[in-house]
Amino acid sequence: MAKQVEERGDGLLEKMVSVNRVTKVVKGGRIMSFSALAVVGNGDGQVGMGKGKAKEVPLAIQKAMDQARKNMVKIPLNDRTIHHQVIGKHGATKVFMQPSKEGSGVKAGGPMRLVFDVMGVHNVSAKIHGSTNPYNIVRATLDGLMKIKTPDEIARKRGLSVEEILGTSHE
Repeated sequence: MAKQVEERGDGLLEKMVSVNRVTKVVKGGRIMSFSALAVVGNGDGQVGMGKGKAKEVPLAIQKAMDQARKNMVKIPLNDRTIHHQVIGKHGATKVFMQPSKEGSGVKAGGPMRLVFDVMGVHNVSAKIHGSTNPYNIVRATLDGLMKIKTPDEIARKRGLSVEEILGTSHE
């Protein structure tokens, strides 16, 4: 997969989350195909998720990577971690994410870890509740990450200064 990154020359990190064999039953028998789920990120807060489906695995992976590139979103980061704790939901999956101290690492399960890796988050603690379907986990993680607000955005919305929001006073 690292080879694909070099070929494109766009400097994006690509990770395969899952590849499934799916079967369609028709009158003449079964038709096999493959579905792939991939995440792509730039290592600096941008992340995208894509699905691809084809008769062969490499083609399904390529389609998933292309779709992930098209669906990239920018997430505000706070020095390689997230700004505040947040809950994301999708289907029967619920994910809880909170920032961690510098050097604590990524404490997250499976597909969530891949999302954080391509995004460039190095210090976060996360927990998955409910369904552990990889697709739902990635969607719930992205849902939670989209809810993250910077202190500037919160201060502007409340009509206060950033110092008042963060509780830092000039003594």
